Amino acid sequence: MAAPMAAAVARALRWGSGAAATGPLLLRIGCVPGSRWSGNWELGTGAALGRILSVPARWSGSSSALGSFLGIPAEAPPVPLGQHPPPVATSKEEQKRLLQHRPDQPKNPKVLRIAIIGAPNAGKSTLSNQLLGRKVFPVSKKVHTTRCKARGVITHKDTQLIILDTPGLTNPLKVKRHNLEKAMLTDPWDSMKHADLVLVLVDVSDHWTRNALSKEVLKCLSRFPHIPSVLVLNKVDILKKKYLLLDILTDLTEGIVNGKKLEVKSAFKSDSSSSAKPPSQTTRAFPPGSKAPESPCRQETDQAREGSGLDNSSGVRDAKSSPITEEAQGPKHYGDKELKDMKGWPNFREIFMLAARTGEEVDTLKQYLLMQAKPGPWEFHSDVLTSQSPQEVCDNIIREKVLEYLPLEVPYGVTQVTEMWEEGECGELLIVQNLLVPRKSHMRMLIGRGGKVISRIAQEAGQDLMNAFLCDVRLKLRVEVKS
Repeated sequence: MAAPMAAAVARALRWGSGAAATGPLLLRIGCVPGSRWSGNWELGTGAALGRILSVPARWSGSSSALGSFLGIPAEAPPVPLGQHPPPVATSKEEQKRLLQHRPDQPKNPKVLRIAIIGAPNAGKSTLSNQLLGRKVFPVSKKVHTTRCKARGVITHKDTQLIILDTPGLTNPLKVKRHNLEKAMLTDPWDSMKHADLVLVLVDVSDHWTRNALSKEVLKCLSRFPHIPSVLVLNKVDILKKKYLLLDILTDLTEGIVNGKKLEVKSAFKSDSSSSAKPPSQTTRAFPPGSKAPESPCRQETDQAREGSGLDNSSGVRDAKSSPITEEAQGPKHYGDKELKDMKGWPNFREIFMLAARTGEEVDTLKQYLLMQAKPGPWEFHSDVLTSQSPQEVCDNIIREKVLEYLPLEVPYGVTQVTEMWEEGECGELLIVQNLLVPRKSHMRMLIGRGGKVISRIAQEAGQDLMNAFLCDVRLKLRVEVKS
Protein backbone atom coordinates (compact mmCIF):
# COMPACT_ATOMS: atom_id res chain seq x y z
CA MET A 1 0.00 0.00 0.00
CA ALA A 2 2.91 2.33 0.67
CA ALA A 3 4.07 2.48 -2.96
CA PRO A 4 0.66 3.27 -4.49
CA MET A 5 0.05 5.87 -1.79
CA ALA A 6 3.40 7.50 -2.54
CA ALA A 7 2.53 7.50 -6.24
CA ALA A 8 -0.79 9.18 -5.52
CA VAL A 9 0.96 11.85 -3.45
CA ALA A 10 3.47 12.38 -6.27
CA ARG A 11 0.62 12.84 -8.77
CA ALA A 12 -1.02 15.39 -6.49
CA LEU A 13 2.24 17.33 -6.12
CA ARG A 14 2.83 17.31 -9.87
CA TRP A 15 -0.75 18.47 -10.43
CA GLY A 16 -0.35 21.30 -7.92
CA SER A 17 2.88 22.46 -9.51
CA GLY A 18 1.30 22.49 -12.96
CA ALA A 19 3.36 19.65 -14.39
CA ALA A 20 2.43 18.17 -17.74
CA ALA A 21 0.12 20.99 -18.72
CA THR A 22 -0.12 21.89 -22.39
CA GLY A 23 2.49 24.10 -24.02
CA PRO A 24 2.88 27.78 -23.18
CA LEU A 25 0.82 30.41 -24.96
CA LEU A 26 2.70 32.36 -27.62
CA LEU A 27 1.90 35.99 -26.90
CA ARG A 28 2.51 38.78 -29.37
CA ILE A 29 1.93 42.53 -29.30
CA GLY A 30 -0.39 44.07 -31.87
CA CYS A 31 -1.18 47.57 -33.04
CA VAL A 32 -4.70 47.78 -31.61
CA PRO A 33 -5.55 47.19 -27.92
CA GLY A 34 -6.98 43.73 -27.53
CA SER A 35 -5.37 42.46 -30.74
CA ARG A 36 -2.38 40.16 -30.75
CA TRP A 37 -2.79 39.00 -34.33
CA SER A 38 -1.41 42.10 -36.02
CA GLY A 39 2.30 41.82 -35.30
CA ASN A 40 4.83 39.42 -36.78
CA TRP A 41 3.74 35.88 -37.55
CA GLU A 42 5.47 32.61 -36.92
CA LEU A 43 4.82 31.31 -40.44
CA GLY A 44 5.51 34.25 -42.69
CA THR A 45 4.89 37.79 -41.56
CA GLY A 46 1.60 39.59 -41.38
CA ALA A 47 3.37 42.15 -43.60
CA ALA A 48 1.92 45.60 -44.12
CA LEU A 49 -1.60 44.31 -44.65
CA GLY A 50 -1.73 42.47 -41.36
CA ARG A 51 -0.67 45.53 -39.40
CA ILE A 52 -2.96 47.92 -41.25
CA LEU A 53 -6.03 45.74 -40.91
CA SER A 54 -5.09 44.93 -37.30
CA VAL A 55 -7.06 41.70 -37.37
CA PRO A 56 -8.24 40.95 -33.83
CA ALA A 57 -8.57 37.68 -31.96
CA ARG A 58 -12.11 38.65 -31.05
CA TRP A 59 -14.08 40.42 -33.77
CA SER A 60 -17.11 41.59 -31.82
CA GLY A 61 -17.60 43.09 -28.36
CA SER A 62 -15.13 45.05 -26.25
CA SER A 63 -11.39 44.82 -26.93
CA SER A 64 -12.07 43.93 -30.56
CA ALA A 65 -11.95 45.68 -33.90
CA LEU A 66 -15.71 45.79 -34.40
CA GLY A 67 -16.10 46.86 -30.78
CA SER A 68 -13.84 49.86 -31.30
CA PHE A 69 -15.64 50.68 -34.56
CA LEU A 70 -18.95 50.70 -32.69
CA GLY A 71 -17.57 52.79 -29.85
CA ILE A 72 -17.41 50.03 -27.22
CA PRO A 73 -14.75 50.91 -24.60
CA ALA A 74 -11.70 48.66 -24.71
CA GLU A 75 -11.04 46.38 -21.78
CA ALA A 76 -7.76 45.16 -20.36
CA PRO A 77 -6.18 42.07 -21.95
CA PRO A 78 -7.33 38.82 -20.34
CA VAL A 79 -5.27 37.67 -17.39
CA PRO A 80 -3.94 34.10 -17.74
CA LEU A 81 -6.26 31.84 -15.78
CA GLY A 82 -3.39 30.01 -14.11
CA GLN A 83 -5.46 27.18 -12.64
CA HIS A 84 -3.93 23.76 -13.27
CA PRO A 85 -6.34 21.07 -14.47
CA PRO A 86 -6.67 17.82 -12.52
CA PRO A 87 -5.20 14.59 -13.93
CA VAL A 88 -7.31 11.82 -15.40
CA ALA A 89 -8.00 8.96 -12.99
CA THR A 90 -5.88 5.86 -13.67
CA SER A 91 -8.51 3.23 -12.83
CA LYS A 92 -12.12 2.63 -13.79
CA GLU A 93 -13.11 2.44 -10.14
CA GLU A 94 -11.54 5.80 -9.29
CA GLN A 95 -13.10 7.48 -12.32
CA LYS A 96 -16.50 5.92 -11.59
CA ARG A 97 -16.29 7.15 -7.99
CA LEU A 98 -15.49 10.69 -9.17
CA LEU A 99 -18.34 10.70 -11.69
CA GLN A 100 -20.83 9.42 -9.13
CA HIS A 101 -19.48 11.65 -6.39
CA ARG A 102 -21.73 14.54 -5.49
CA PRO A 103 -20.32 17.78 -6.98
CA ASP A 104 -18.64 20.06 -4.46
CA GLN A 105 -20.99 22.96 -5.15
CA PRO A 106 -19.70 26.47 -4.36
CA LYS A 107 -21.96 29.05 -2.76
CA ASN A 108 -23.12 30.58 -6.06
CA PRO A 109 -22.35 28.02 -8.78
CA LYS A 110 -22.49 28.86 -12.47
CA VAL A 111 -22.43 26.48 -15.42
CA LEU A 112 -22.24 26.59 -19.22
CA ARG A 113 -22.61 23.63 -21.61
CA ILE A 114 -20.69 24.20 -24.83
CA ALA A 115 -21.11 22.18 -28.03
CA ILE A 116 -18.24 22.42 -30.52
CA ILE A 117 -19.29 21.56 -34.06
CA GLY A 118 -17.68 21.85 -37.46
CA ALA A 119 -16.44 19.93 -40.44
CA PRO A 120 -14.12 16.95 -39.83
CA ASN A 121 -10.51 17.95 -39.12
CA ALA A 122 -11.40 21.56 -38.32
CA GLY A 123 -9.54 21.30 -34.98
CA LYS A 124 -12.40 20.69 -32.55
CA SER A 125 -10.49 18.23 -30.34
CA THR A 126 -7.36 20.38 -30.44
CA LEU A 127 -9.35 23.36 -29.21
CA SER A 128 -11.04 21.23 -26.54
CA ASN A 129 -7.65 20.04 -25.24
CA GLN A 130 -6.31 23.59 -25.10
CA LEU A 131 -9.37 24.82 -23.23
CA LEU A 132 -9.05 21.94 -20.75
CA GLY A 133 -5.32 22.48 -20.30
CA ARG A 134 -4.56 18.78 -20.70
CA LYS A 135 -4.74 16.40 -23.65
CA VAL A 136 -7.62 13.95 -23.25
CA PHE A 137 -9.13 13.97 -26.76
CA PRO A 138 -7.38 12.44 -29.81
CA VAL A 139 -5.92 14.79 -32.41
CA SER A 140 -4.83 13.85 -35.93
CA LYS A 141 -4.47 15.33 -39.39
CA LYS A 142 -6.76 12.62 -40.70
CA VAL A 143 -10.52 13.08 -40.60
CA HIS A 144 -12.84 11.36 -38.11
CA THR A 145 -10.26 10.98 -35.34
CA THR A 146 -13.00 11.59 -32.78
CA ARG A 147 -15.38 8.63 -33.05
CA CYS A 148 -17.88 9.36 -30.28
CA LYS A 149 -19.06 12.23 -28.14
CA ALA A 150 -17.21 12.89 -24.89
CA ARG A 151 -17.30 15.58 -22.24
CA GLY A 152 -14.52 17.72 -20.90
CA VAL A 153 -14.89 19.66 -17.66
CA ILE A 154 -13.30 23.01 -16.83
CA THR A 155 -13.75 24.16 -13.24
CA HIS A 156 -12.61 27.69 -12.45
CA LYS A 157 -13.55 29.25 -9.11
CA ASP A 158 -17.37 29.16 -8.96
CA THR A 159 -17.84 28.38 -12.67
CA GLN A 160 -17.96 25.06 -14.50
CA LEU A 161 -17.69 24.78 -18.28
CA ILE A 162 -18.78 21.49 -19.82
CA ILE A 163 -17.31 20.94 -23.29
CA LEU A 164 -19.23 18.55 -25.52
CA ASP A 165 -16.52 17.36 -27.92
CA THR A 166 -18.28 15.74 -30.86
CA PRO A 167 -17.31 13.98 -34.10
CA GLY A 168 -17.22 16.12 -37.21
CA LEU A 169 -20.56 16.55 -38.92
CA THR A 170 -20.64 13.99 -41.71
CA ASN A 171 -23.04 12.00 -43.89
CA PRO A 172 -23.98 8.29 -44.26
CA LEU A 173 -21.74 7.83 -47.32
CA LYS A 174 -18.59 8.89 -45.46
CA VAL A 175 -19.56 6.82 -42.40
CA LYS A 176 -19.68 3.72 -44.60
CA ARG A 177 -16.47 4.63 -46.45
CA HIS A 178 -14.37 5.03 -43.29
CA ASN A 179 -16.00 2.11 -41.43
CA LEU A 180 -17.25 4.50 -38.74
CA GLU A 181 -19.82 4.02 -36.01
CA LYS A 182 -23.36 5.01 -36.98
CA ALA A 183 -23.50 7.10 -33.80
CA MET A 184 -21.25 9.64 -35.57
CA LEU A 185 -24.32 10.70 -37.55
CA THR A 186 -26.36 11.49 -34.44
CA ASP A 187 -23.86 12.46 -31.71
CA PRO A 188 -23.35 16.09 -32.86
CA TRP A 189 -27.13 16.60 -32.98
CA ASP A 190 -27.57 15.08 -29.53
CA SER A 191 -24.90 17.40 -28.12
CA MET A 192 -26.73 20.43 -29.52
CA LYS A 193 -29.86 19.45 -27.63
CA HIS A 194 -28.02 19.83 -24.30
CA ALA A 195 -25.93 22.90 -25.17
CA ASP A 196 -26.29 26.43 -23.81
CA LEU A 197 -23.90 27.79 -26.44
CA VAL A 198 -22.41 26.41 -29.65
CA LEU A 199 -18.97 27.09 -31.10
CA VAL A 200 -18.76 26.66 -34.87
CA LEU A 201 -15.15 25.93 -35.80
CA VAL A 202 -13.85 26.70 -39.29
CA ASP A 203 -10.40 25.86 -40.67
CA VAL A 204 -9.33 29.03 -42.50
CA SER A 205 -6.23 27.30 -43.92
CA ASP A 206 -8.41 25.07 -46.14
CA HIS A 207 -9.09 27.18 -49.22
CA TRP A 208 -11.65 24.66 -50.48
CA THR A 209 -14.04 25.02 -47.54
CA ARG A 210 -13.16 28.21 -45.63
CA ASN A 211 -15.58 30.54 -47.45
CA ALA A 212 -18.72 28.52 -46.75
CA LEU A 213 -20.13 26.52 -43.87
CA SER A 214 -20.95 22.92 -44.72
CA LYS A 215 -24.57 22.03 -45.32
CA GLU A 216 -24.48 19.75 -42.26
CA VAL A 217 -23.37 22.66 -40.05
CA LEU A 218 -26.04 24.98 -41.49
CA LYS A 219 -28.74 22.35 -40.95
CA CYS A 220 -27.59 21.90 -37.35
CA LEU A 221 -27.66 25.65 -36.66
CA SER A 222 -31.03 26.14 -38.34
CA ARG A 223 -32.56 23.34 -36.29
CA PHE A 224 -31.49 25.03 -33.02
CA PRO A 225 -31.71 28.78 -33.79
CA HIS A 226 -32.49 29.58 -30.14
CA ILE A 227 -29.02 28.43 -29.00
CA PRO A 228 -26.47 31.31 -29.12
CA SER A 229 -23.74 30.57 -31.65
CA VAL A 230 -20.17 31.83 -31.86
CA LEU A 231 -17.94 31.58 -34.93
CA VAL A 232 -14.34 30.52 -34.27
CA LEU A 233 -11.83 30.87 -37.10
CA ASN A 234 -9.08 28.34 -36.44
CA LYS A 235 -5.56 27.80 -37.86
CA VAL A 236 -5.14 31.52 -38.47
CA ASP A 237 -1.39 31.11 -37.93
CA ILE A 238 -1.17 28.96 -41.09
CA LEU A 239 -2.97 31.49 -43.29
CA LYS A 240 -0.28 33.59 -44.96
CA LYS A 241 -2.58 36.10 -46.64
CA LYS A 242 -4.13 37.61 -43.54
CA TYR A 243 -6.23 40.11 -45.49
CA LEU A 244 -8.37 37.16 -46.62
CA LEU A 245 -9.74 36.82 -43.08
CA LEU A 246 -12.16 39.68 -43.58
CA ASP A 247 -13.50 38.22 -46.82
CA ILE A 248 -13.88 34.86 -45.12
CA LEU A 249 -15.62 36.56 -42.23
CA THR A 250 -18.10 38.27 -44.53
CA ASP A 251 -18.94 35.02 -46.31
CA LEU A 252 -19.37 32.95 -43.16
CA THR A 253 -21.63 35.51 -41.48
CA GLU A 254 -23.65 36.59 -44.53
CA GLY A 255 -22.36 40.06 -43.67
CA ILE A 256 -24.18 40.18 -40.31
CA VAL A 257 -22.58 39.98 -36.86
CA ASN A 258 -24.61 40.21 -33.66
CA GLY A 259 -27.56 41.72 -35.50
CA LYS A 260 -25.47 44.38 -37.25
CA LYS A 261 -25.06 44.48 -41.01
CA LEU A 262 -21.52 45.07 -42.22
CA GLU A 263 -20.87 46.90 -45.48
CA VAL A 264 -17.63 46.00 -47.23
CA LYS A 265 -15.83 48.64 -49.26
CA SER A 266 -12.58 48.59 -51.18
CA ALA A 267 -9.61 49.99 -49.27
CA PHE A 268 -6.89 49.51 -51.87
CA LYS A 269 -5.69 51.68 -54.71
CA SER A 270 -3.58 50.42 -57.57
CA ASP A 271 -0.06 51.80 -57.54
CA SER A 272 2.27 50.83 -60.35
CA SER A 273 5.28 52.16 -58.40
CA SER A 274 4.74 49.64 -55.61
CA SER A 275 6.24 46.19 -55.87
CA ALA A 276 3.49 44.76 -53.69
CA LYS A 277 0.39 43.33 -55.37
CA PRO A 278 -2.52 44.08 -53.07
CA PRO A 279 -5.80 42.21 -53.51
CA SER A 280 -8.61 43.83 -55.42
CA GLN A 281 -10.77 44.22 -52.31
CA THR A 282 -10.55 44.07 -48.57
CA THR A 283 -12.46 45.59 -45.65
CA ARG A 284 -12.02 48.83 -43.73
CA ALA A 285 -14.73 49.84 -41.32
CA PHE A 286 -15.52 52.96 -39.35
CA PRO A 287 -18.47 53.79 -37.06
CA PRO A 288 -21.11 56.24 -38.26
CA GLY A 289 -20.08 59.85 -37.84
CA SER A 290 -16.58 59.16 -36.55
CA LYS A 291 -13.03 58.86 -37.75
CA ALA A 292 -10.91 55.74 -37.91
CA PRO A 293 -9.58 54.77 -34.46
CA GLU A 294 -6.07 55.87 -33.64
CA SER A 295 -3.61 53.03 -33.17
CA PRO A 296 -0.96 53.07 -30.43
CA CYS A 297 1.57 52.21 -33.09
CA ARG A 298 0.37 54.70 -35.70
CA GLN A 299 3.88 55.25 -37.00
CA GLU A 300 4.32 51.57 -37.77
CA THR A 301 0.93 51.51 -39.49
CA ASP A 302 1.84 54.54 -41.64
CA GLN A 303 5.05 52.83 -42.70
CA ALA A 304 3.15 49.69 -43.52
CA ARG A 305 0.63 51.66 -45.57
CA GLU A 306 3.43 53.17 -47.65
CA GLY A 307 5.04 49.80 -48.19
CA SER A 308 1.84 48.18 -49.42
CA GLY A 309 0.76 50.90 -51.83
CA LEU A 310 -2.23 51.98 -49.73
CA ASP A 311 -3.40 55.56 -49.74
CA ASN A 312 -5.76 57.50 -47.50
CA SER A 313 -7.63 58.69 -50.55
CA SER A 314 -8.40 55.17 -51.77
CA GLY A 315 -11.94 54.05 -52.43
CA VAL A 316 -13.34 54.25 -48.88
CA ARG A 317 -16.40 56.42 -48.78
CA ASP A 318 -16.82 59.02 -46.05
CA ALA A 319 -18.15 57.53 -42.83
CA LYS A 320 -20.82 60.24 -42.49
CA SER A 321 -22.35 59.42 -45.87
CA SER A 322 -21.87 55.66 -45.62
CA PRO A 323 -22.47 54.08 -42.22
CA ILE A 324 -21.19 50.54 -42.07
CA THR A 325 -23.70 49.18 -39.64
CA GLU A 326 -27.43 49.02 -39.59
CA GLU A 327 -29.92 47.13 -37.53
CA ALA A 328 -30.66 43.77 -39.04
CA GLN A 329 -33.67 41.66 -38.51
CA GLY A 330 -33.69 39.28 -35.57
CA PRO A 331 -32.98 35.54 -35.85
CA LYS A 332 -35.38 33.63 -38.02
CA HIS A 333 -35.96 30.05 -39.07
CA TYR A 334 -34.58 28.94 -42.42
CA GLY A 335 -36.07 26.21 -44.57
CA ASP A 336 -34.18 23.64 -46.64
CA LYS A 337 -34.62 25.70 -49.80
CA GLU A 338 -33.17 28.81 -48.16
CA LEU A 339 -30.22 26.87 -46.70
CA LYS A 340 -29.25 25.64 -50.16
CA ASP A 341 -28.50 29.21 -51.23
CA MET A 342 -26.71 30.20 -47.98
CA LYS A 343 -22.94 30.13 -47.52
CA GLY A 344 -22.86 31.43 -43.95
CA TRP A 345 -24.95 31.92 -40.82
CA PRO A 346 -26.22 35.46 -40.06
CA ASN A 347 -26.97 34.87 -36.37
CA PHE A 348 -23.49 34.58 -34.83
CA ARG A 349 -23.17 36.52 -31.57
CA GLU A 350 -19.38 36.74 -31.53
CA ILE A 351 -16.39 35.90 -33.69
CA PHE A 352 -12.97 34.74 -32.50
CA MET A 353 -9.75 34.17 -34.42
CA LEU A 354 -7.17 31.83 -32.92
CA ALA A 355 -4.64 29.06 -33.44
CA ALA A 356 -5.75 26.04 -31.40
CA ARG A 357 -2.61 24.05 -32.18
CA THR A 358 -0.29 26.57 -30.51
CA GLY A 359 -2.87 27.76 -27.99
CA GLU A 360 -2.66 31.35 -29.17
CA GLU A 361 -5.71 33.41 -28.18
CA VAL A 362 -7.42 30.38 -26.64
CA ASP A 363 -7.38 32.15 -23.25
CA THR A 364 -9.34 35.02 -24.81
CA LEU A 365 -12.06 32.59 -25.86
CA LYS A 366 -11.93 30.84 -22.49
CA GLN A 367 -12.45 34.10 -20.62
CA TYR A 368 -15.45 34.85 -22.81
CA LEU A 369 -16.97 31.42 -22.13
CA LEU A 370 -16.54 31.85 -18.38
CA MET A 371 -18.37 35.17 -18.61
CA GLN A 372 -21.30 33.53 -20.43
CA ALA A 373 -21.96 30.99 -17.67
CA LYS A 374 -25.35 31.25 -15.98
CA PRO A 375 -26.34 30.46 -12.38
CA GLY A 376 -26.96 26.76 -11.99
CA PRO A 377 -25.70 23.63 -10.20
CA TRP A 378 -22.51 21.92 -11.26
CA GLU A 379 -22.80 18.54 -12.96
CA PHE A 380 -19.36 17.21 -12.02
CA HIS A 381 -17.00 17.22 -9.07
CA SER A 382 -14.16 19.70 -9.43
CA ASP A 383 -11.64 16.82 -9.64
CA VAL A 384 -13.24 15.52 -12.86
CA LEU A 385 -11.51 16.48 -16.13
CA THR A 386 -13.38 14.23 -18.57
CA SER A 387 -16.33 11.86 -18.61
CA GLN A 388 -14.25 9.26 -20.46
CA SER A 389 -12.92 6.19 -18.71
CA PRO A 390 -9.11 5.84 -18.43
CA GLN A 391 -9.23 3.04 -21.01
CA GLU A 392 -11.11 5.26 -23.45
CA VAL A 393 -8.52 8.01 -23.06
CA CYS A 394 -5.78 5.44 -23.68
CA ASP A 395 -7.51 3.93 -26.73
CA ASN A 396 -8.08 7.36 -28.25
CA ILE A 397 -4.48 8.47 -27.85
CA ILE A 398 -3.10 5.24 -29.32
CA ARG A 399 -5.55 5.44 -32.24
CA GLU A 400 -4.40 9.02 -32.83
CA LYS A 401 -0.83 7.80 -33.37
CA VAL A 402 -1.97 4.92 -35.58
CA LEU A 403 -3.87 7.39 -37.75
CA GLU A 404 -0.78 9.56 -38.03
CA TYR A 405 1.62 6.81 -39.11
CA LEU A 406 -0.51 4.59 -41.36
CA PRO A 407 -1.47 5.73 -44.88
CA LEU A 408 -4.87 6.29 -46.45
CA GLU A 409 -7.71 4.09 -45.17
CA VAL A 410 -5.47 1.50 -43.44
CA PRO A 411 -5.75 2.85 -39.84
CA TYR A 412 -9.56 2.80 -39.91
CA GLY A 413 -9.46 -1.00 -39.99
CA VAL A 414 -7.34 -1.38 -36.83
CA THR A 415 -9.05 -2.90 -33.79
CA GLN A 416 -7.67 -2.26 -30.28
CA VAL A 417 -7.85 -4.84 -27.49
CA THR A 418 -6.39 -4.06 -24.05
CA GLU A 419 -4.75 -7.16 -22.56
CA MET A 420 -3.43 -5.67 -19.32
CA TRP A 421 -4.12 -2.59 -17.23
CA GLU A 422 -2.69 -2.57 -13.73
CA GLU A 423 -0.65 -0.55 -11.29
CA GLY A 424 2.97 -1.57 -10.71
CA GLU A 425 4.82 -1.84 -7.42
CA CYS A 426 6.15 1.72 -7.64
CA GLY A 427 2.83 3.25 -8.68
CA GLU A 428 3.51 3.20 -12.42
CA LEU A 429 0.73 2.25 -14.86
CA LEU A 430 1.36 -0.94 -16.86
CA ILE A 431 -0.59 -1.20 -20.13
CA VAL A 432 -0.45 -3.91 -22.79
CA GLN A 433 -2.62 -3.49 -25.88
CA ASN A 434 -3.04 -5.61 -29.01
CA LEU A 435 -3.57 -3.93 -32.35
CA LEU A 436 -5.48 -6.22 -34.70
CA VAL A 437 -5.25 -5.59 -38.46
CA PRO A 438 -7.11 -7.35 -41.31
CA ARG A 439 -4.07 -8.15 -43.52
CA LYS A 440 -0.43 -9.13 -43.18
CA SER A 441 0.56 -6.19 -45.40
CA HIS A 442 -1.08 -3.86 -42.87
CA MET A 443 0.82 -5.57 -40.06
CA ARG A 444 4.13 -4.96 -41.85
CA MET A 445 3.25 -1.28 -42.31
CA LEU A 446 2.28 -0.88 -38.67
CA ILE A 447 5.42 -2.59 -37.36
CA GLY A 448 7.74 -0.83 -39.80
CA ARG A 449 11.28 -1.69 -40.76
CA GLY A 450 13.08 -2.93 -37.68
CA GLY A 451 10.00 -2.16 -35.57
CA LYS A 452 10.57 1.59 -35.87
CA VAL A 453 6.95 2.58 -36.54
CA ILE A 454 5.33 0.64 -33.70
CA SER A 455 8.11 1.74 -31.33
CA ARG A 456 7.55 5.38 -32.18
CA ILE A 457 3.78 5.00 -31.72
CA ALA A 458 4.31 3.42 -28.30
CA GLN A 459 6.79 6.10 -27.25
CA GLU A 460 4.65 9.06 -28.28
CA ALA A 461 1.43 7.56 -26.93
CA GLY A 462 3.14 6.70 -23.66
CA GLN A 463 4.30 10.30 -23.25
CA ASP A 464 0.79 11.65 -23.88
CA LEU A 465 -0.65 9.18 -21.36
CA MET A 466 1.88 10.30 -18.75
CA ASN A 467 0.74 13.89 -19.29
CA ALA A 468 -2.91 12.86 -18.97
CA PHE A 469 -2.57 10.63 -15.89
CA LEU A 470 0.38 12.46 -14.28
CA CYS A 471 2.14 9.21 -13.47
CA ASP A 472 4.75 6.99 -15.11
CA VAL A 473 3.28 4.83 -17.87
CA ARG A 474 4.82 1.70 -19.38
CA LEU A 475 3.02 0.97 -22.64
CA LYS A 476 3.58 -2.16 -24.71
CA LEU A 477 1.91 -2.63 -28.11
CA ARG A 478 1.53 -5.88 -30.01
CA VAL A 479 0.42 -6.23 -33.64
CA GLU A 480 -1.53 -9.25 -34.85
CA VAL A 481 -3.63 -10.20 -37.88
CA LYS A 482 -7.33 -10.69 -37.15
CA SER A 483 -8.30 -14.35 -37.12
